[in-house]
Amino acid sequence: MERILLVDDEMGLLEMMSMALRAEGFQSIDKAINAQEALAYVRKNQYAVILLDVTLPDMDGYVLCTKIREMTKTPIMFLTARTSDLDILTGLNVGGDDYITKPFKPLEVIARIRAKIRREQNYREAEKEEKLHYTYGFLTLNLASGQLYVEGIEVPCTARELQLLAFFFQHPNYIFSIQDLYERIWGTDSLGDTNTVMVYMNRLRKKIEQAPNNPKVLINVRGLGYKFVPPKGESV
Repeated sequence: MERILLVDDEMGLLEMMSMALRAEGFQSIDKAINAQEALAYVRKNQYAVILLDVTLPDMDGYVLCTKIREMTKTPIMFLTARTSDLDILTGLNVGGDDYITKPFKPLEVIARIRAKIRREQNYREAEKEEKLHYTYGFLTLNLASGQLYVEGIEVPCTARELQLLAFFFQHPNYIFSIQDLYERIWGTDSLGDTNTVMVYMNRLRKKIEQAPNNPKVLINVRGLGYKFVPPKGESV
């Protein structure tokens, strides 16, 4: 189920768009009435599309867009009453993928959402088929040969360690709960032994961290889960 985030300080608009989206089959919808709520949602969840107003009570929507862009490449659609050419250009220049002005037709917005989702799915499928090699700073992972290099030196890994590391490399800067990781990598439900995830995270840290007891790459976000923070340097 594709997850949508709506960010607007008008509760009436949030409810109206939520109802329209649910009527069209979208059931996973989060609503934020200010920038801080929106950022908290983005840190915790992955979204198919984010709908964002420009005028928010605690932060300019353009500024918020740049902050979201630091965490995710999720398509961002501005949905706002600001209609000048400068506003539209600003929205697109700061990382927006679309700019829709109020008043609008909900079904037109939903049609654009579907188009964005289809485009992203096609892109991910193409990327999944083609990308077998990742380089983040001093880390290099070759999925075709199953080899991990740390500062140019090959480090032996088990198949499961490579699978877990590849998942993080494919989703840099996303936070995943232990349950999420267990379900995605081990392929079973949350009734399994999720302590396994922590065991494997410790193993990987010993192999890729310069200081395993003070991790900078595979970090724990207290109360939320784990995140891969790419080391500084070239990313391919």
